[in-house]
Amino acid sequence: MTIIEKIIATHCDQPVVRPGDIADVRIDVRIARDFGGASVVKNLIDSGLKVADPSRTWFTFDCNPTGSDQKYAANQQVCRIFARQNQIGVFDIDSGIGTHLAIDKGLALPGDTLVSTDSHANILGAIGCFGQGMGDRDIAAAWARGSVWFKVPESVKITLEGERPHGLAAKDMALNLLRHFGANTLLGYSVEMYGEAVDRLTIDERITISSMGTEMGAIVLFFSPGDEMINWCRQKSGREFVPVYADKDAVYAHEYTLNLNEFTPAVSLPGKPHDVVSVGQVKGIKIDSAFLGSCTNGRMADLRVAARLLKGRKVAPGVVLKIVPATDEIWQQALHEGLIHIFKEAGALVSNAGCAGCASGQVGQNGPGEVTVSTGNRNFSGKQGKGDVYLASPETTIASAIAGFITAADDIPEFPAVFHLVPVPGPEPAAISAEAEKPVVLEGKVWLIMEDNIDTDMIFHNRHLAITEQSEMGRFAFGNLKGWEDFATKSEPGDIIITGRNFGAGSSRQQAVDCFKALGTQAILAQSFGAIYERNAINAGFPVLVYEDLESLGLMQRDRIRLDLSTGRLINLENGRKTDIRPFAGIQMEIYRAGDILRVMQR
Repeated sequence: MTIIEKIIATHCDQPVVRPGDIADVRIDVRIARDFGGASVVKNLIDSGLKVADPSRTWFTFDCNPTGSDQKYAANQQVCRIFARQNQIGVFDIDSGIGTHLAIDKGLALPGDTLVSTDSHANILGAIGCFGQGMGDRDIAAAWARGSVWFKVPESVKITLEGERPHGLAAKDMALNLLRHFGANTLLGYSVEMYGEAVDRLTIDERITISSMGTEMGAIVLFFSPGDEMINWCRQKSGREFVPVYADKDAVYAHEYTLNLNEFTPAVSLPGKPHDVVSVGQVKGIKIDSAFLGSCTNGRMADLRVAARLLKGRKVAPGVVLKIVPATDEIWQQALHEGLIHIFKEAGALVSNAGCAGCASGQVGQNGPGEVTVSTGNRNFSGKQGKGDVYLASPETTIASAIAGFITAADDIPEFPAVFHLVPVPGPEPAAISAEAEKPVVLEGKVWLIMEDNIDTDMIFHNRHLAITEQSEMGRFAFGNLKGWEDFATKSEPGDIIITGRNFGAGSSRQQAVDCFKALGTQAILAQSFGAIYERNAINAGFPVLVYEDLESLGLMQRDRIRLDLSTGRLINLENGRKTDIRPFAGIQMEIYRAGDILRVMQR
């Protein structure tokens, strides 16, 4: 049998399994991340299921270890509470990437099985463990039963012959394999790696190559553990185990032999990890940023490469270098060895351990038009942001960050490229459109939201601050104000809001004004406004007016009122009662009639 067949046979108590067999496989290590973890919990609770063996079960918060995203923060808290209730281990936001923790902390051993909500769980093949990424429902079933069904895959044997060229990184080896096999030649196969150069690969290098197995379509990419690896795993786990090796007469669907001498430092072109070219073919492409990290290249060896190249150098002007270790233990080791100091002296940003650029919301994302060189495993459009991402080794990534353009580690220029300032001609004077005269007298139905100190987070929560199109802002108005979360669905164009004291306290976010403009709200009346909010509203041409007392009007929810902005006369059209409030100041009327303060400047 092959490695995968032996591991599955052992874990389903069968003497032999063959490709195509369906086996009920015991799972030794069961992991759910902050991405998907809350859904695993929901599936278990909704189905009335319990966790079969909490001692084999963990949460790992690696997608957003900064806790910078509200949805991730909520999911993480759901997982923490469930973990406390069920005695489940949690590797919280200070820990690092879950699959790396499983290896480094000895949770998983050669010959074991592991499942995770991480599509790169097959990284465990680096130590001869069968790791598999699964969906939330699959993981919930594994937690509840302790086993999952699995179809035994066919196996492929790859042998690398020849000597490894000097300067060829493990990531380069993975990219060359991608160039040779593409994204689907190995699809659905279990892959085993052999050869003298393969046997000499370190644990960090094996992790890099196994991690890229997903991009090749492989179920898992196995390395047979040697004596050094076995001793390392025993030391990490404190446990004895029996490693698994393929039989000499194992049957493979395909066998390939490749010559390492033909491998070169390589780069994946944006959009397709398997669209691989040599570094020389893209040398000179100007970059905006570089990223060192991810489950593929956030290991200690990778950080040492970065420090060696960065020592005594600076990141090129205009380039942002982001470095994210895979685990906190690696982070601490880098601190102990002085690497963090080298990174900071060179001008790099160092973040806490985690998945980083591969996970939306954490350091490593890029913006539209931004060109990034990354050590990640994927560069699909939108995966690491909205710019172009070239995948490369740590050597090429750091060399490019120093040079300011894509280049190899042995070809760093003495002086970096810089962004040349190109004079931009001033804009032509904009034609002022003839807008319909804005009404001075407003009529509309009221929303009585009689609360004081409604702050801008209640009006427009900070999790939506990346929205820049005003038309998209309306649906979030009052989305964080208790009791009024559905305001946007009930609001009608032409409505007028009446509220209490200190409306708009807090931050300077313009969205807290523009969300009401997007809904078609005509005006807001308050006993007082936050100072910044009032300025923002006036400068946006949005009517905000101050009143002292409206009790005489006898207002009821959704009464119609008439408001004269110039005189301050306010009438309840339902009962005819009148009062006067503070009218528009001269500057406010001027800006209101123009549309906003920028149109006043145009005039």
